[in-house]
Amino acid sequence: MRRLPLLLLLFSFCAGFSQEEHAWVYFVDKENVSQALANPITILTQKAIDRKNLHGVTIDERDVPVTNSYVSTVAGQSGITVRARSKWFNCIHVLGTQSDINQLSSLSFVDRIEFADQSLNTSRVGAEALHKEKLDARIVYNYGNTTTQVQQIKVDKLHEADYTGTNMTVAVMDSGFPNVNTMNAFQRMRDNGQLLGGYDFVARSSDFGNAGLNSHGTLVLSTMAGFVQDQFVGTAPDANYYLFRTEDAGSETPVELSYWVEAAERADSLGVDVLNTSLGYNTFDDSRYDFSTSDMDGNTAFISKGAQVAFEKGLLVVTSAGNSGNGSWGIITAPADSAGSFTVGAVNSSGNYVSFSSRGPTADNRVKPDAMAMGSASAIITQNDAIATANGTSFSSPIMAGALACLWQSRPEMTNQQLMDFVRQSSSVFNNPTDQMGYGIPDLEMALNNVLSVNAIDQQTQDFQLYSNPVTSILQVRFPSGVASARLEIFDATGRTVRTIGDFTTSGADLGNLSSGLYFAILQSTETSKSFKFIKQ
Repeated sequence: MRRLPLLLLLFSFCAGFSQEEHAWVYFVDKENVSQALANPITILTQKAIDRKNLHGVTIDERDVPVTNSYVSTVAGQSGITVRARSKWFNCIHVLGTQSDINQLSSLSFVDRIEFADQSLNTSRVGAEALHKEKLDARIVYNYGNTTTQVQQIKVDKLHEADYTGTNMTVAVMDSGFPNVNTMNAFQRMRDNGQLLGGYDFVARSSDFGNAGLNSHGTLVLSTMAGFVQDQFVGTAPDANYYLFRTEDAGSETPVELSYWVEAAERADSLGVDVLNTSLGYNTFDDSRYDFSTSDMDGNTAFISKGAQVAFEKGLLVVTSAGNSGNGSWGIITAPADSAGSFTVGAVNSSGNYVSFSSRGPTADNRVKPDAMAMGSASAIITQNDAIATANGTSFSSPIMAGALACLWQSRPEMTNQQLMDFVRQSSSVFNNPTDQMGYGIPDLEMALNNVLSVNAIDQQTQDFQLYSNPVTSILQVRFPSGVASARLEIFDATGRTVRTIGDFTTSGADLGNLSSGLYFAILQSTETSKSFKFIKQ
């Protein structure tokens, strides 16, 4: 926590009426939307377009950039500084006094303004409602120091099957990546052309590897991309990487949430597959911006809403649960609360929960974390090229992110939701999730076998397919070709029938009033039948 000189503090208290505020300014529209959507190559890379087409993700107005003339007009207003912009939310992040920011409402293209200090928002509920609208050749590695963290989730079995992240792209959002352009541990990545670039959104600079930056991102990257012969192998040694600095380690302000969304939008436009975020937000230097535990509902924090859009755009968003397990906060932080985030907590080398790992559930009672990986004495490589160990969900998250990039390589036509479902269902306590462990430690060898099984993907038009699992409220099923309806019967763990629907269709069934727990279901049509096991959150 930074300490200001007493005189400066006294001045701040006396001049509170002119204190600088953080706010998001939302615009009413965008220009040239129809032209951009008709020619998406003008706003997205071909790889991004191909990924969206592969996964059935619609290219929509959210992909169109914010109107530059709106941004420049706002930037020209008295007392206003523009710090970030978001095409997904069609807004910009500004700094200024409350009075100067409120003056922006008079601009014809401004839809609404939301202050980071929620007490300054007069109609937050209405604003949120409005926003909602809108195997022949096998690889054998000597893992050395990373052996335990790799074998614990069985990503080594994916590597043996030649799934090492090839052709998958990972974006890492963090606080800096010093020395990645010179370290021996990343020489293999650089030589193979796997470091695709990056950007420092905080400093507005392409020098994301500046030696003076915080080294957290370098450590995080090493768990995925690091390689030292016979000593260290990351979980996705052959993936491609973009490195984005979104966190200012010297302060904690709401603009960092906007930097993250900007980076996620950039990643989406570049065709990135997997995002890793070993960051979490709940308190700020100015306590007015602090979140409460009730805000961890996936739909309050700007960064969490951004993570949800990233998921909807087809990206796999892997986030650290947080390191608040021993503190008064206790639970996950943003954006780990997002429904679209695959949230990872920490276990030790024996597979036991470690007390610092933030717990679930979310404020709206969804199971979190989604999975666990080694975050106690994790093997990492420092910015000085030294192999060491470190503690934190900051490392369990990228260990998992790299592993999931390898799994996705095996069937790139899978959606992000399908991938998450397969991983959850392979996890150690899937049938009995807990606040500490979520669904537990994945068995990625099991997940791979399920992913590659005929019924998992290839036969999805010839068989009933349940998605997603766990079920939050609506049970949804993909029907076989030519089948319009079926009889659905649901049983609890004792075998008692709890729901029967004689004419179940693709519109799904509302299970909102069903208690949380393990259930079994049978779907039967005149042509085929299938049984399922699912978790109701």
